[in-house]
Amino acid sequence: QVQLAQSGGGSAQAGGSLTVSCTASGRTVGHWVIAWFRQVPGKEREFVAAARRTSSSDYVYADSVKGRVSISRHKDNNMESLQMNSLKPEDTAVYYCATGSPIGYSEPRKYVYWGQGIQVTVSS
Repeated sequence: QVQLAQSGGGSAQAGGSLTVSCTASGRTVGHWVIAWFRQVPGKEREFVAAARRTSSSDYVYADSVKGRVSISRHKDNNMESLQMNSLKPEDTAVYYCATGSPIGYSEPRKYVYWGQGIQVTVSS
């Protein structure tokens, strides 16, 4: 069984920074990418970022976060962190990590396993 445990998030002022981390456990975790999504109430889950493929350091980012977001990977503990800088109020959402695909797709339906979600709130 694969499990994703998220941590971090919280509240920040516009222009500030926050980090959301995702720790994966399970036998086949190393074969898949960890992708990042976010969702606000009443809207569909939106792609944020993902590696293009397993073990790649080439990441794809949504236009809405490009230049403000980066991903760091900690292989020893199967953890990946989403670092968000220059935060905007429109970044307010529940952030999810997901896995289950060797390719970094932007469609949520491509992923089998999801973290529990963590709130990020940015005030103006």
